[in-house]
Amino acid sequence: MGDTLIRLLTRDGTLRGLAANTTDLCREICASQGCDPTASVALGRLITGAALMSGLLKGDQRLALSVEGNGPLQRLNAETDAEGHIRANVRNPLPGLPPKDDRFDVVGAVGRAGFLHVIKDLGLREPYRGTVQLVSSEIGEDLAYYLTTSEQIPSAVALGVALDQEGLVDVAGGFILQSLPPGDEERVAEIERRLSELPPVTTLLRGGNNSPLALLEPLLTGIPFDIKAEQPLMFRCNCSRPQVERMLRGLSQEERKELAQRTEDTVVTCEFCRRNYAFTPEEVRRWAE
Repeated sequence: MGDTLIRLLTRDGTLRGLAANTTDLCREICASQGCDPTASVALGRLITGAALMSGLLKGDQRLALSVEGNGPLQRLNAETDAEGHIRANVRNPLPGLPPKDDRFDVVGAVGRAGFLHVIKDLGLREPYRGTVQLVSSEIGEDLAYYLTTSEQIPSAVALGVALDQEGLVDVAGGFILQSLPPGDEERVAEIERRLSELPPVTTLLRGGNNSPLALLEPLLTGIPFDIKAEQPLMFRCNCSRPQVERMLRGLSQEERKELAQRTEDTVVTCEFCRRNYAFTPEEVRRWAE
């Protein structure tokens, strides 16, 4: 079974849930980015968060999550669309932090001061931009804080990434559970109790059933619900040679002239997929004229 996202709704309409297994996605992207173990856990959480948020998009809508902190990772980015295509990167994939209290030090790698940025392209004239301060730098709690405060939807978010003995992603996934208007205070209180007793996401995924539904079922026992959507998740980068050429043409005239004076090709590497785009001195020279 490949990586999958599900979206469900309780039959009374008071709870919406999204859950995903992102193991293959996180393993591929973190390996491509050259992440060390701590960076893999941090970036894998953000990838999973973006994957879950893709379930709230429609049509040609797109979303980007960015965590910018004062830790050695510096900045992490993840982008998605309504079809579950994900790409992500990290500015410094080698923070080199040892484990802390038998856990990977994601908080230290991200930094205790910083921001979570959310950018949504909803097909309007200008994209929506939301920013909140990091409240814990654990990423899942920061995303829950954004959803609850900026979008005014009380949300529980759990993101988990576990590595194998070689430092590669072994399991990854997570869920978002949201209380929708008019809400049910007694049910929310019961869900909060169940959340406090829920094992970590990685424990659930390693329990033999890695279906996304297995992450939400313990929270929804006895509550009727319907699965509204199910879609595959996969890595896809939308970079292209024409796109990179437009970027180079957009440089200042002085920068273009400097590139034109080189004798070797100008090579641009996509920060998401690591694909190289080479432009000859003759090509660059034409842009500088």
